[in-house]
Amino acid sequence: MDEHQAPPGRIRKVVIAGGGTAGWLAACALAHQFRDRLDITLVESEQIGTVGVGESTVPPIRTFHRFVQIDEQAFLRAVSGTFKLSISFEHWRRPGDRYIHPFGATGQGTWAAAFHHFWLDSRRRGMPSELGDFCLETLASRADRFSLDTDPQVNYAYHLDAGLYAKFLRAQAERHGLVRVEGRIEAVVRHATSGHVAALVLDGDRRIDGDLFIDCTGFRGLLIEQTLQTGYEDWNQWLPCDRAVAVQTESVGPPVPYTRAIAHEAGWRWHIPLQHRVGCGLVFSSRYMSDDQAQAKLLRDVCARPLRDPWVVPFRTGRRRQAWNGNVVSLGLASGFIEPLESTSLHLTISAVVRLIQLFPFDGLSPALVDQFNAVSRAEMEHVRDFIILHYHANQRDEPMWAACRDMALPPSLEVRLQAWRERAHAWQGADELFRVDSWTHVLLGQGIVPRQHHPLARALRDEDLRHLLRAIREPVERAVEQMPSQQAFIDRYCKADAAVWGAPSAVR
Repeated sequence: MDEHQAPPGRIRKVVIAGGGTAGWLAACALAHQFRDRLDITLVESEQIGTVGVGESTVPPIRTFHRFVQIDEQAFLRAVSGTFKLSISFEHWRRPGDRYIHPFGATGQGTWAAAFHHFWLDSRRRGMPSELGDFCLETLASRADRFSLDTDPQVNYAYHLDAGLYAKFLRAQAERHGLVRVEGRIEAVVRHATSGHVAALVLDGDRRIDGDLFIDCTGFRGLLIEQTLQTGYEDWNQWLPCDRAVAVQTESVGPPVPYTRAIAHEAGWRWHIPLQHRVGCGLVFSSRYMSDDQAQAKLLRDVCARPLRDPWVVPFRTGRRRQAWNGNVVSLGLASGFIEPLESTSLHLTISAVVRLIQLFPFDGLSPALVDQFNAVSRAEMEHVRDFIILHYHANQRDEPMWAACRDMALPPSLEVRLQAWRERAHAWQGADELFRVDSWTHVLLGQGIVPRQHHPLARALRDEDLRHLLRAIREPVERAVEQMPSQQAFIDRYCKADAAVWGAPSAVR
């Protein structure tokens, strides 16, 4: 038997339909882990553009990079990357307000009560402070500083150029033997009996056979939806925005170590600083704003020279009813989308890729493993969905879109969380949930939801002891930030990209 031919039922040939970030993330991870056990082919066409605006990440991307042995400095130089400590939410509660959702731990709690209970009690006692005063990442964000040399060390993610990231991942994957095929998919061949996907037919009547197919064809879902008709669960009743217009602009100052999310009358705007430019976009609801209005507003608000023409990205929030159907696994936008807020798109793709590796069906498709993959995928998507809905629902703005979000019925899973917070400041994180207690706490308070009570244990401390506790937490954090350089100075020393990376002529040396 040919070494590349699998026995009946065995999975030997994996075909990834589509490139972009999702396709190359899958290719990089699978080729790294299974280079001697699988034949992996990625099919993509240079003629088909990608959405390419997923330029902001969350901290678990660093764990994935370690998993596939990516060197951080080489990666950052290759993608013109910067560091991200938090997200700055501006005008979300109401115009003029701002709060920071940091990635790090806030304060020090006890086994019985998280730190925010003690902080809430300090406020009750007339001890003024902000919750972020006790978080290293918040203070560093306020000061536009960054370092990897502090104690405690910061928890961080990245801003990156999505196109350069896909190029970087492609090089990693091809080093491990992945084969890339250039071409447009003209047809999908299905097995006559099982209905599974058997092959992709490319332009020129080229045929790519496979045992397992990974759909990374974006919103159209060529395999998972157009071929298998898996179905889609729409979440527009909770997430009002359905379009974005994106643009890239010149940098007008050094990069800040956070993503800016700036609410407006019909949605919000992102601002993502890279080493060589800024990624900007306006997310909006087509019920309350037209494409022309959105584009004009974006160009007016970015206050910098565009480097290319703006482009519109329609999207539909929700998820496939099965992320894995038959012998097709959908990743990235093909599996669903929960809009750009909180930068979870790349994370959900990475999480699904790792889950596929853990459950990979070498000996043949297993209904139990497929069901497990789908159950975890659904729970993960719904957790992120609820967190995003919170930002829209808890607001005090006057515009029609925001009023409708404030009055809408919520998913029961989110309603339970809000009730527990309002009644006793209780927040929790499940074992596999992305957003931690600190994340929920900062956003709940930032959006103006003040609990009626908090844990009574916090009242047991005397005023003097509580002041000492707060001072003992706050002062080391403040000292650590004072020792940090600016993010620009740290990048210049640690990971400065050559101008040739993004197509500019190299500086004369």
